[in-house]
Amino acid sequence: MRDHVGIAGIGTYLPRRYVTARELASSIGIDEKIIVEKFGLKGKYLPTEEDTTSFMGIMAAKKALENAHTNPEEVDIVIWNGAQHKDYPCWLACTKVAHEIGAKKAWAFDMEAMCGSMIVGLQVARSLMLVEKNVNTTLLVSGYRNVDLVNYAHRPTSFMFDIAASGAAVVLKKNYGKNVLLGISNVVDGSFAEDCIVPVGGTKKWPMRPEDLNDYYFHLTDSDTFKERLGNVTLKNFYYVIDDALKKSGFSRKDISYLAILHFKRSAHMEVLNELGLREEQSFYLEDYGHMGQNDQIFSLEEGLRRGKVKDGDIVVLVGAGVGWTWNAAVIRWGKAREPMSW
Repeated sequence: MRDHVGIAGIGTYLPRRYVTARELASSIGIDEKIIVEKFGLKGKYLPTEEDTTSFMGIMAAKKALENAHTNPEEVDIVIWNGAQHKDYPCWLACTKVAHEIGAKKAWAFDMEAMCGSMIVGLQVARSLMLVEKNVNTTLLVSGYRNVDLVNYAHRPTSFMFDIAASGAAVVLKKNYGKNVLLGISNVVDGSFAEDCIVPVGGTKKWPMRPEDLNDYYFHLTDSDTFKERLGNVTLKNFYYVIDDALKKSGFSRKDISYLAILHFKRSAHMEVLNELGLREEQSFYLEDYGHMGQNDQIFSLEEGLRRGKVKDGDIVVLVGAGVGWTWNAAVIRWGKAREPMSW
């Protein structure tokens, strides 16, 4: 069997604080029915004071290592693929994570692809592991709390009102023999690069003035055209990366057993399932979690395994997208490895 990389364990973390759709509706002035039915949100997790971005990733990492029956000192690389909105500006989360979990022999780095970071992280990790002979175990770690940067009074970004907080982590092992990463595909559209931004705090507007703190949240720079422009390309790009990742893996849509897709509005979720010829039970809708950035796919996979939706031999497709704009998909053959592996 050719060299490959498999998922040896996953871990997740949720803050203690939970807000229901009713509570959210009351605080932001949107009807509860709209939040539940249109936004597809029954409730979501919000960070408490202890839930720094790195803390949530660290807690998930410890669970992932336990799930993988892996000693932290076996980890060769720690990759932080969580949010840029971290404990401090211009700061490496990876070294903090490696220290806190006891990965004493690991080197580490941070990477970012917004909410596509988990799938891109899988691709980067696999590439390193297959090239570097002395890298056998890699830990992907993500914490996400971009909810801090969402202003519920700014209605143009209402599509972000489902954003929540969490941590997720994945342990990858070379030639693991199970849960093999197959085809991975990504596409970007830079015409959206400056459509959804935090307009202050970066080098484009520096130094900050005291009044800039009032604008430290996501804005749409052209709300009049954004929705239509994104709507014209987003589903097309979702289907492209899914089909491309499947093709690289030697499969097609008919082979999909389970779709671990990001949380977005309910109608879009159903449209994707219908287009791919999937039943509702072949996915998991994260209506009790909200959108947790790049962590969504790991929570969906965890729910799929817990509920018996993902079984040995299944073809699992992870799907994500991120502001900026990026679309991503990865294929995993769950269970015992088998040929062909044609990525």
